[in-house]
Amino acid sequence: MYRVVFTLFLFAVLVPQARADRPNIIYILLDDAGYGDLSCYGQSKFSTPNIDRLAAEGMKFTDHYSGSTVCAPTRCSLMTGLHTGHCFVRGNREVKPEGQSPMPADIVTLPRLLHQAGYTTGMFGKWGLGAPGSTSDPTMHFDSFFGYNCQREAHNYYPDHLWRNGTRVPLDGKTYAHDLIVENALEFVRTNKRGPFFCYMSVTIPHAAMQVPEDSMTEFRKKFAQFEDTIGKYAGPNVRNPVAGFAGMMTRLDRQVGELLALLKELDIDDNTLVMLSSDNGPHKEGGHQPDFFDSNGPLRGYKRDLYEGGIRVPLLARWPGRLKAGGASDLISAHWDMLPTFCELAGAKTPAGLDGISIVPTLLGNASEQRQHEALYWEFTERGRSQAARIGNWKGVRVDLKKNPNAPIELYDLSHDLGEEHNIADQHPEVVGKLKAVMQREHRDSATFPLF
Repeated sequence: MYRVVFTLFLFAVLVPQARADRPNIIYILLDDAGYGDLSCYGQSKFSTPNIDRLAAEGMKFTDHYSGSTVCAPTRCSLMTGLHTGHCFVRGNREVKPEGQSPMPADIVTLPRLLHQAGYTTGMFGKWGLGAPGSTSDPTMHFDSFFGYNCQREAHNYYPDHLWRNGTRVPLDGKTYAHDLIVENALEFVRTNKRGPFFCYMSVTIPHAAMQVPEDSMTEFRKKFAQFEDTIGKYAGPNVRNPVAGFAGMMTRLDRQVGELLALLKELDIDDNTLVMLSSDNGPHKEGGHQPDFFDSNGPLRGYKRDLYEGGIRVPLLARWPGRLKAGGASDLISAHWDMLPTFCELAGAKTPAGLDGISIVPTLLGNASEQRQHEALYWEFTERGRSQAARIGNWKGVRVDLKKNPNAPIELYDLSHDLGEEHNIADQHPEVVGKLKAVMQREHRDSATFPLF
């Protein structure tokens, strides 16, 4: 009897502390949402009140960056804690009939580390890092997977199949896949409410085709009636008035974020769950989307496939009731490759050596004075003529068209005075250009699969 009582006492004392120290983690990654595509970052043509709650009840980051300016390398950076000068996948290299270039079988990834630390891991959405049955099929990294294996297949929101773990799930071509993906993510949260769990929601909204069910289009067809004769063409069915389609997609996703937050409250795990939301790169110009009409990149120059700020600076919101200060804001210079060490620290997992990322836990928890800083951030992009970029403090360097000229000059911008990167001042600051050049040389490692020069 004494043992039973003592055991119950220990359970009552220790378990709440363990719950507080090891939160559930939900990471939502939007697909091609720009820096200005959320109303809490300035979007005015539609509103995202539920996503805005993440900022109002948590923290908003202003200087956060994607792993790359396109899908696959961003996801590789997120999964491995390495930037694109070091990570294995540095471009959207396709595999036929379905899938992208895989990562090595023994690669260390975020879900593998969290699983080893006792987390149940689930991914819902777009993978893009290895074909079905390849060395990095998502089932080799996550306990559960539902969604698109292939990002090319994910161009169409009405596909003929998705994947559940290693099984191909046939669809009728009339089902809105995004809704299925969100439903499965919510069911994962419900099933694993006792935690700890890691839920990676790599949704496809608002990528490429501006397809969304009519119930999300109607109000915006009226609001943006001037585009009603515009036809958006991409994969799957064409879209009449893709401008309304984009607004409908974003508000549909926002509603579903609200459903997620309500579920956390219902399950009584709200105060033990960190929810973060970001985007994989800047806004696209495909499927009839008009990013300039929506001011999707805000004050920034460039779009998806650029290494200017508009292609790589993205939203980051974080909410953890009771642990993160409500309405907080941070200008910490951070990137997707910081998520792996951040989540490892929160989960009590051992953080691997040799990462490019740093933990941002001190900033999240209000201990900014203890926060490590990046000496520099670095990107390289092996498509579209090949390019490099680096940031040191407020100095930003960009090199373009490296395929034509491996010795292309570095453009220099002072982001503290020129956030739109309109004025190249390289001639005025040769010493800063030299420092950025040294970063670019130091951080690039040759890749036979994804050559830069």
